[in-house]
Amino acid sequence: MAKLHTTYTCQKCGYASPKWLGRCTDCGGWNTFVEERTQGSAGRSKGGFSGEASRPVAVSEITGANEARFSSGMSELDRVLGGGTVAGSVVLIGGDPGIGKSTLMIQASHALSGNAGKVLYVSGEESPRQIKMRCQRLGIDSESLFIMAETSLEGIMQGLKEIKPGAIVVDSIQTVFSQELDSAPGSVSQVREAGSRITMHAKQAGVTAFLIGHVTKDGAIAGPRVLEHMVDTVLYFEGGKGHSYRILRAVKNRFGSSNEIGVFEMREEGLREVANPSELFLAERPADATGSVVVASMEGTRPILVELQALISPTTFGTPRRATIGVDHNRVSLLLAVLEKRAGLHLMGHDVFVNIVGGLRLDEPATDLGIVAAVASSFLDVPIPADTVVLGEVGLAGEVRAVSQAEARVREAAKLGFKRCVLPARSGDKLPKVKGMELVTVDTLQRLREVLF
Repeated sequence: MAKLHTTYTCQKCGYASPKWLGRCTDCGGWNTFVEERTQGSAGRSKGGFSGEASRPVAVSEITGANEARFSSGMSELDRVLGGGTVAGSVVLIGGDPGIGKSTLMIQASHALSGNAGKVLYVSGEESPRQIKMRCQRLGIDSESLFIMAETSLEGIMQGLKEIKPGAIVVDSIQTVFSQELDSAPGSVSQVREAGSRITMHAKQAGVTAFLIGHVTKDGAIAGPRVLEHMVDTVLYFEGGKGHSYRILRAVKNRFGSSNEIGVFEMREEGLREVANPSELFLAERPADATGSVVVASMEGTRPILVELQALISPTTFGTPRRATIGVDHNRVSLLLAVLEKRAGLHLMGHDVFVNIVGGLRLDEPATDLGIVAAVASSFLDVPIPADTVVLGEVGLAGEVRAVSQAEARVREAAKLGFKRCVLPARSGDKLPKVKGMELVTVDTLQRLREVLF
């Protein structure tokens, strides 16, 4: 019998100590250490992903470099995964409570059952009757979709051996516990053990595994950071409670781009895929409103047009307010200083509010020129023409710098009916003519003010 080892593990970062500490020396968290007892050889596989002892192999001798993909049945999910699911891959999905993670996975499981064969949905939070009620609401009835209400890791592994599914969904990984460990479910050792055992089975059997994870109040996936390292793909399901749409964003992907997003709309009958997100984000744009501008952002390989709004009002306090939603607060402060210094807009006595309409978050520098244009429009009380789209990066000297994939952004704008595009001179000079689109190039903020106002 293996000897029991007692350690104290930080539940915030996973740091292990032989004795209890009031404050974690790794992450600085207070009162986060919990006593855990483990066996030295608990649940460890004696071999690599093949189940056998590994040996060094030359790169030229390795076969199967091109992984075969199969569709998950949901085009937006396929886009985020890099073109479809890969046999043997492990996907971790996180998101706020009630955001729709279980609904997404139930719909994906139903769609996967047509391509991957049998699909096992393991739930540690709901009973089979509750899942059946959700399936009836979503119109799902499949003989290839199996439901299993289980939290024991050994029970889940036994179910995998009996059914031999082509895909497995675990909802959620924090509820799974191993009887070989003496710690509570959701602890660092339990999450690490459950994640490693399921990952090892997926690699050995060629099963696609989806793990749903809880998130902390900071928005990060709960449990040890090693859980995100051992999986192949990490996805975050985002969206405000006041909005009907949801965004599936990849932050790690070993089989595709980590910059892609998928857009879904939450309806009574479930999640509906949004094939053209630009039309959704621009559907309620006001006409001839000051401080409103359309910017073109690239999310992976997909150009998305969204409305950016700014509001400038005289401050009633000694220090003006700077509030932003959907864009980086420090970036906006930098651009306001550039406008003050290089464009002659005196904003020090005004409150500035910047918002990306619809709850989408934009991080790329190509939205700088749109932020500048929206702020100037509200400050000067001059509306920007509704058929104009703006894109470009702004430097500290007031220069407008080139952006990547400008042609894809311009063509997306032309497809949606925009007639004029204001963009950097270095990007516009290299672009071919786009039918129905007037390209207006600017190289400084003074030139932008002349063109728009």
